[in-house]
Parts: sequence; C-alpha cells; structure tokens
Amino acid sequence: MRKASGADPRKRKGLIIVNTGEGKGKSTAAFGLALRAAGNKMNVFIMQFMKGQWKAGERKAFEKLAPYVEMVPMGDGFTWDTKNIEQDKATAKKAFEIVKEKLNSKKYQMVIFEEINYVLHYKFLHEEEVLQTIKNKPEMTHVVCTGRNAPRQLIEIADLVTEMKMIKHPFDEQGIPAQKGIEF
Repeated sequence: MRKASGADPRKRKGLIIVNTGEGKGKSTAAFGLALRAAGNKMNVFIMQFMKGQWKAGERKAFEKLAPYVEMVPMGDGFTWDTKNIEQDKATAKKAFEIVKEKLNSKKYQMVIFEEINYVLHYKFLHEEEVLQTIKNKPEMTHVVCTGRNAPRQLIEIADLVTEMKMIKHPFDEQGIPAQKGIEF
C-alpha cells in the first residue's frame, strides 16, 4: 500500500491524523507527537475534551515544555459517568470554541483534539461542524484526533489513521485498575 517511489521530499502539508480503536495508546501516541514537535521547537495546543481536573501525569510533563506545549483540560469526566448530559454538551461546545480559536490562530503547528471521537460518538457536538473546522484548518498545521469510535467521515478526510487493537489488558485479565504513569 505504501508508495515510496515518486515521493517528493519537498512536499509538505499539515496532516490530519486519527488514532482510534479499542486498544490503549491513542492519547499516548498523540502525546508522543506533541513531545516530538516540542523538541523541534514547534508550538502545540492540546484540548482535553473528556478528562477533567484529574492530576494526569501528562499535564505535569507538558507544563515543563512551555512555551512550546499548551494543554487545556475541559472535560467533565467520562461519558459513562455523566450525571448531566446537557452540562456535558455545554462543556464540549465551550472546549470546541477554544480549540477552534487556537487552531485558526496560526500560532500552533500542531493541535491535538484529545478524545474528540468520544465527544462526536456521544453527539455532544455536531459532527459536520467539527469536520468542517478540521478540513478548513491552516494548511501547514497538523491536527491529531484521538478516541474510540472515530466517525467514518473523519477517517475519510484524514491523511493518517491508526487503529489501536487491544490484545490483552491488565484490567480484563487481572482486575488491575488504571495506574499512575500508565493510564494517567
């Protein structure tokens, strides 16, 4: 499927990247891209659509990468814990307005929509509006979208799609819950 011959080494554009699937590692892979970009003195903005005020390790690490990486946690928590769906929708809308502004500012070479796929799957935002925003991004800005259940249309407009497949997980196999440094 890869076409190495005939590639133009000068050809560049901001990519639309989707990390999806049932396996672990979707956000972790996106954070690896953020780390790589920051190491190349690129500005990165990360919107966390689902994770609220958790004390997640990535936030502490990215604080040390300022001014290259800016991360904003906006979520009210995971959807299966929701107590107020209208509040979740309002929070998602507010987060989307912020990330849209950051994306269109042209300040950032990479913008990560962490767990946007969950937000779209649960219909907290209008899918078409999100897709139009991503399609109309600044030409040289990379956009990374993470979360299970990536919408078909997002996969179609993406340049790079990776599906994480779970083979084995310590929670399922041994009842081991999320652990610091691994899941958060």
